[in-house]
Amino acid sequence: MAKLLVTGCAGFIGFHLTRRLIERGDEVVGLDVMNEYYDVNLKRARLALLEGENRHFRFVKMDLNDRPAMEALFAREGFPIVVHLAAQAGVRYSLTHPHAYADANLSGFLNVLEGCRHSGVRHLLFASSSSVYGGNTRMPFSTRDPVDHPLSLYAATKKANELMAHAYAHLFRLPCTGLRFFTVYGPWGRPDMALFIFTRAILEDQPVELFNQGRMQRDFTYIDDVVNAIVSLLDLVPQPDLDWSGDRPDTSSAPYRVYNIASHRPVQLGTFVEILERKLGKTAKKTLLPMQPGDVPATYANLDELVRDTGYAPQTSIEEGIGRFVDWYRGYYGV
Repeated sequence: MAKLLVTGCAGFIGFHLTRRLIERGDEVVGLDVMNEYYDVNLKRARLALLEGENRHFRFVKMDLNDRPAMEALFAREGFPIVVHLAAQAGVRYSLTHPHAYADANLSGFLNVLEGCRHSGVRHLLFASSSSVYGGNTRMPFSTRDPVDHPLSLYAATKKANELMAHAYAHLFRLPCTGLRFFTVYGPWGRPDMALFIFTRAILEDQPVELFNQGRMQRDFTYIDDVVNAIVSLLDLVPQPDLDWSGDRPDTSSAPYRVYNIASHRPVQLGTFVEILERKLGKTAKKTLLPMQPGDVPATYANLDELVRDTGYAPQTSIEEGIGRFVDWYRGYYGV
């Protein structure tokens, strides 16, 4: 049994991770600001399940930017492990609401780092994103590839998070593990993500918008596989590379690691919609559109390091994962 802080506990990944942790007997303090970026009722429903399932879960409604409250929380609780998943998400939203990303993803993350530093946290795991690969075209994306060409402010803030965490790992020997998530989907997912949007549109006889003429490819990753990966990394505290050299800067002399969390099976968006049509028993009305600003045409992850260090193996096919989402969606919304 461990005591953990999970930020963003009412979010999609945070909800599923928290549920798994309390099911296995861990004590979890869940933090969330419950903002209205998407339907807050969905967040409340997730939270209600967490609060009703286990006495080892405590919820704290808090803004990451409330520095005194964050300092008091870390000082009071003395967390050995922190999983930081709270963030302002969304590539397209960053085009119109840039300050939300600076507040949550930069200032908010700094308060998490400071809390970890001053309270002696043993391991900080934090959410990054496949978006950091930006303009990279060599695939599959490797964590050893440079990520210096972000295509959105969201991606830039996630790259900044990795740099901030490395600085704290170097200066204060705070062990940090970055998690580059690749297009996570599944039950209780985010309404701003493709699967949710497409399902709603098909059921309501609205057109499905397919950018890049439907030729986009994504390394869709089922939520249970993501949670399995995170849990396998909780006790895998990163160690400095004692042989590190500035002439070979693809590891670190700090206790810092980054992993891709993905399925390693990219799927074209058109194929994704065809599977969804079969699961819904209904044909989509498709609108083919050009690329959107900030988007990338394809994502595909190299998982060699995650497999080597944890034995990770994705278990859920895209057909099975979409089917589970459709079953949840129909049940939750009664359609």
